[in-house]
Amino acid sequence: MIENKVHWDNVYSKSELSKLGWYEENPKLSLDLIRNCNLPKNAAILDVGSGTSTLIQNLIGESYSNIIATDISEVALDRAKNLLKPNETESVRWIVDDITNPKNINQLDSIDLWHDRTVLHFLIEEDQQRGYLETLKKLVRKGGFVIIAVFSLEGAKKCSGLDVKNYDHNIIDEYLGEDFKLIKYFPYLYQMPSGDLRPYIYTLFQRINK
Repeated sequence: MIENKVHWDNVYSKSELSKLGWYEENPKLSLDLIRNCNLPKNAAILDVGSGTSTLIQNLIGESYSNIIATDISEVALDRAKNLLKPNETESVRWIVDDITNPKNINQLDSIDLWHDRTVLHFLIEEDQQRGYLETLKKLVRKGGFVIIAVFSLEGAKKCSGLDVKNYDHNIIDEYLGEDFKLIKYFPYLYQMPSGDLRPYIYTLFQRINK
């Protein structure tokens, strides 16, 4: 959606990256869950709503070589590229796209891991949620993994001036459907750069071989 792209381009154009409400200097929880999947270093890892996440740098640091960073904001991905050393960018494909109605992401081959921290809760319209799920199911291979981290039921009701949808692990489980098995979940109280606290729910699923 054009209005979403404009919103996020503005956010990433005007903000100091380390002051963003979802900024993590060390994305430890995501990294721990990724390690839990025991993927080979050449596994295709898609970071949805990648923005300027430090996860990309950390994955490169752990020798993953097939990373795909996608975001609706071209500004965010351009700034993310600038955080990397020239030789590091070779490990990453950068795709500007709307995950709910993709034009470019759908051209990818199947992926081994879908990672989403803080995108799904911004999708409050049914057609957005449906589009996201269709994209996920199209891309994640059988036996592949899905990590979703979003605001919990006790979490914020708005973020970055936008309404959000809150989740627990059961809601995400029902949303993904019977093709996916819940492997692990846990609540997490995230401290924003401002010092405020925001409750999250982290989930790890695996696509069932059928």
